[in-house]
Amino acid sequence: MRTPNKFGMVARTALWCLLFLTGALGVHLFSYSTSVENSDLDHQRHFNDSYKVFSLTLPNRLAFCDQPVPLDRLDVRERLDRELLVNTYWQSNTVLLHKRAHRWFPMVSEALAEAGVPDDMKYIALVESGFTNVVSPAGAAGPWQFMKGTAIEYGLEVNDEVDERYHMEKSTEAAARYLKRSYEQHGDWALAAAGYNMGTDGVARQLEQQGGTSYFDLQLPEETSRYVFRILAIKEILRDPERYGFHIRPQDLYQPYRTRSMSVEGPIADLATYAREQGTDLRMLKLLNPWLRSNKLSNTQRRSYNLLLPAEDFDEVTTGNDDR
Repeated sequence: MRTPNKFGMVARTALWCLLFLTGALGVHLFSYSTSVENSDLDHQRHFNDSYKVFSLTLPNRLAFCDQPVPLDRLDVRERLDRELLVNTYWQSNTVLLHKRAHRWFPMVSEALAEAGVPDDMKYIALVESGFTNVVSPAGAAGPWQFMKGTAIEYGLEVNDEVDERYHMEKSTEAAARYLKRSYEQHGDWALAAAGYNMGTDGVARQLEQQGGTSYFDLQLPEETSRYVFRILAIKEILRDPERYGFHIRPQDLYQPYRTRSMSVEGPIADLATYAREQGTDLRMLKLLNPWLRSNKLSNTQRRSYNLLLPAEDFDEVTTGNDDR
């Protein structure tokens, strides 16, 4: 009688254990995979039920500077649709535009009206900069995005210490003069707006080359081709925000700064020290006067500058009406 091979028995036992574990693992992996797939499916169904993206219903009528927009043209409707979609579904940016517009539109509207420029042109600053002090890759700066040479041509001071492209009132007045001059050349406000983007002479060349008479008839570079439609889209959304899904309460809007004015005719060696002497700080001084581009004001020509300072009640600087 042969003696059982103990090694063989151990090997067979190990093999059976391995087969058992493999089978169990396979069942587990299969059930895990099925579980994940079911979870993903439930998640997708929940997402589809909860998140809705809609196409937009375009307005039947639209005007720019009291002139009707030719919405009967297929390309005009599609160009408008594009900009409405971009601004409707870039929600965070459009909410910020709405909030900032409430702060600055009253002053901008007043300046445009005094210059005889239609109120719709206020949206140019909104689409150009969002009422922030940005600088473009080409060097255009401030809320109205003036290039240095154009700014100086239209009476703004631009140097290392003072850059009035960042001065809201003065840059708005300069922009109004530019737009008025462009309108006088073209006789059309939409073309004047296009000229603000690509230059008045650039629009004139396109009109001559194409024999066109209207902005909506011209074949223009992409940015200029979209420009007036961007203005129209943000105007339409701010005019009727709930139609486009925006629910912004009055208390959410940014209020005009409450300020007091201080006339300065001499140099200021250190703006931080000056700010503290006026009961504020450099941060607030620069916030209210972003045209101050240095930490000093040499003022060698003894010009008169009006510096805005927080209202006497510091805590109310961002509430109430602007008392400028």
